[in-house]
Order: sequence, then C-alpha cells, then structure tokens
Amino acid sequence: MTLLSRENRRQIGLWAASLVSVGLFGASALAENNIVHDAEYYILEAQHGDVWAKEDQTIEARLAEFRERNNGKPPNILYVLVDDLSFGEMGIPEMNYVRGSQTPRINDFADEGLSLMRMYTEPSCTPSRAAMMTGRHPVRNGLGEVKATVAGESLAGKEVTIAEVLSEAGYNTVHIGKWHLGDIEEGYPHNQGFDYASFPIHQQVLLGFMTPESDHSQAMQGWLPGSSNDPYALDATFKPDGLVYSLEARRGELAREVDFEAGERWTQAHYDAMHEKYQRETLAHLQDLTAKDEPFFLQYWPLIPLEFDRTRFETFETANGGTGVESLRQLDTWFGDIVDEVDRLGIADNTLIVLMADNGRFRQFDTILGFSGTMYRGGKVDTTEGALRVNAFARWPGMIAEDTLAGDMIHIADLFTTFARIGGGLNHVPTDRVIDGLDQSALLLEGDGHGRRDYVFVYSTDTLSAVVKQKFKLELPPPGAPGVAAAVYDVYRDPREENPLTPIAL
Repeated sequence: MTLLSRENRRQIGLWAASLVSVGLFGASALAENNIVHDAEYYILEAQHGDVWAKEDQTIEARLAEFRERNNGKPPNILYVLVDDLSFGEMGIPEMNYVRGSQTPRINDFADEGLSLMRMYTEPSCTPSRAAMMTGRHPVRNGLGEVKATVAGESLAGKEVTIAEVLSEAGYNTVHIGKWHLGDIEEGYPHNQGFDYASFPIHQQVLLGFMTPESDHSQAMQGWLPGSSNDPYALDATFKPDGLVYSLEARRGELAREVDFEAGERWTQAHYDAMHEKYQRETLAHLQDLTAKDEPFFLQYWPLIPLEFDRTRFETFETANGGTGVESLRQLDTWFGDIVDEVDRLGIADNTLIVLMADNGRFRQFDTILGFSGTMYRGGKVDTTEGALRVNAFARWPGMIAEDTLAGDMIHIADLFTTFARIGGGLNHVPTDRVIDGLDQSALLLEGDGHGRRDYVFVYSTDTLSAVVKQKFKLELPPPGAPGVAAAVYDVYRDPREENPLTPIAL
C-alpha cells in the first residue's frame, strides 16, 4: 500500500467519503469495484444481483443521508471482540437465569440494536481474528491454527487489514487488548494499520496459566522453577521464562515493553492489572478520539472472561460462582461503562458498536470456569456449531432498528467488507486476492432477510472440515477416509449434530 502521511490519508479519505455521499461512488461502483469473492458467492449473485443492486442504492442513500447529517463523515466504529464464549453466554436474560450468570448490560445492549442469531466464526482465536482483520479465511494466509506458543510467526505484512482500509479512508485507528496474530514485529497491530496499539504478545495460556498462582493450584504443573524435580533434564531453555508480556506502540515506531521489569516474575496480579489497564485505555482513547475531527475505528479485544484463579475474587456475585462466569460479570460491567461513555460523549448516533465472541468455549475448562453445555455441541477447535456459532450484537441508533433479530447467516470475515462499505473505504479493499468476507451492510441496516450469505466453509488449520449451506451442514470425513463417511445434519432440527440425515458407511 502507498505510504501517506496521516493528514494526506485523512484528506483523501474524507474526500472519497464525500463523493460517496453525493452518489458518485453509488451502487454501480459497488458492482464494479472488482473485489474478488469465492465461486459460491457468484452463484448467489447470479440469482439475486438485480435485487441486491436496488438494495445497494437504498443503502447508499441511507449512508449518504447519514454523512450529510454528520458533517460529511462516515460513522465511528467501535468493535469489541470477547474471547471464548459460546452462544447463549451473553445477551439473553433467560439463559442467564437458568445458568446462574449475569450479563445485564449486554442484555440491555442487545435490546438497543440487532442480534445476529447466526454469526459464524472460525474454530479458534487466531483464525477468527485473522478472518475479521483481513476478510479472508486464514487458510489463505497461514494463520489457520490457534497460536498458543512463542512461534516466531505472524500475520504477514502483505495482508491488507480493515485498519489499513479504514485508515486510508480517513479514520483514526486504535487497538486495545488481546491481539493473538503473531509474536514478531511484522504482525504487530501498529504495523497492520493502527495508529496506536496497546497489547500483549501472548494469549491466556502464557498470561493466565504461567503464574505462581496457577502452579500452586496445579492448573499448570511443573513450570515454575522449584515446583518440580527432574534430575535428568538437560535443556535449560525448554520452559519459557523471561518473556515480554505487554507492549505499546505507535505507527511507524518500534514497540516498547511496558509495565514489567527485566527479571520480574509474572504473577496473577500482573494479569489482573493488564485487564484493568486495557479497560482504562479504551475509555481514555474513546475520549481522545471523540475530541478529534475525524471518524475513528476503536478495537477493544479484552482477555477476560478466561480466568482461572479464584483468589482474585473477594466475593462472588453470581449464583454460578465459576471463575469464568464471575469474570464475565466483570466484563459485562466494563462493557456497560464503555456504552455509557459513548452516550455521555454525545456520539451514540454517530457510532456503530459491534459486540461479539471470537469462537466457542474451550470446553476442557468448563468445570473451573462455571460454564456448561449449550444447545450446540462442542467448543473451541471443533468444527461443530458449538465452536462456530456465537452471539453478536450491533447498535447504531437511527440506522439499525432496535430490539430486532436476524436469522441470516453471517461470518466474522464479513465484518471486514461491511466495515469498509460503511466507512467509505471499499475502494481501498485489495482486488489482487480473494476476499471471503461479503458486504453485509444491508443485513445491518435493513434487518432480517437481507443477508447475502447462505454458506460457510469451515477449515481446521489447512483442511476443509465442514461446509454449511442453508440449514444443512456437511461434516467431511478425515483425510484418507472415503467420502461416504461424510455426515449431513439439519442444524435447525438437530442443532447438536447428533443424528445425521445420511447413514455413515465405513
């Protein structure tokens, strides 16, 4: 991408947005922007293209009217991505009641906008985040598995992220919290389109497990020096120690380590302080970005509710009492504080807020965390609906109808193209590669029945493992097994995928 100064990007971006607002980049341009999608999309477009073109004209008119009311600017976008929460864990009070959990602020938020009832993600954290950031299935960029170790790899610099697209369209961009898209400089958020980023290199295995508290509780056994004895151990580098944990960085600069001294032992207290810092920073940047004369893209990816240490809770607020459920209650309060701040700053009508989870829970920890089975079977790293289906909510007063549901299929990669469209940045989406994310602006702004997807491809690392098409789901047999071993499920009648429509013949 051409490197431009912040002021040049702002002027060009706002100029392009103004062209959209007067119709020069209208619906015809949307059909001619040469974004390349997969073959399945073109099958749908051939059947519905004329209807979609008319729908695009309506959407462009609504967006143009919004920009006119908003001094020629597109909306702010606030994107909150929660880690490891299965469908039903937030935003549905009846589910709170029967599970002994509490998410009252998220429940209220759901009532203030649109609940996307069929949001699909990738099977685990890194792939979902890569899909959202690039609009591409991670099989295309080498990030198809969850990165749980110090691997020396990352999101490639040649990938074009939604932060880069919106930055080119005139947005200020900030990332706060979990990143999980690599542990080398090339992939850090400030090198992937964000003006400022505050983030840990690692995810919760290193941050939440590798503490004295986890070792003492036997959640992580034998990692802490002195907690185990192996007289035959030869490799002194086998157990990672002396890691860099928390970084801050600005675009064009080197990242710097913060909040941790060389030789210091990482503890639960550091982890707790990290959560609190990211919440404070989100509120502070929300205020700073609002004071500027440009639209902003603020991305907050908290690390909780994946929490294992019971000693950090002085009291338990929920009937459930699991560490994850208690931590989710804290996150619910924090999210409510963020929404309150948006309202207090007077930018609610000018801000699209999207809240969702990145994938289903890591079911191995259900007993500790207090979570329990859902209507969907399986969890993180599976290819069942329990891994892929999550709650997702969108609020944009005056643009998205309140207290509505949509059953249309949507994938996390669709947010890339949808945010680009809403932000006036479609012309910055690359056309030299396949973009799996579809523009779902009509679904957000027109509601149920206006989606443009009825299929999802599900990959396990580099292997196509399942295909969802309408209400049917094909679970492919493992490599080497015959095709007749594939199972087909009706996910409406059999949401737990336990009774295949086709007999499995091995």
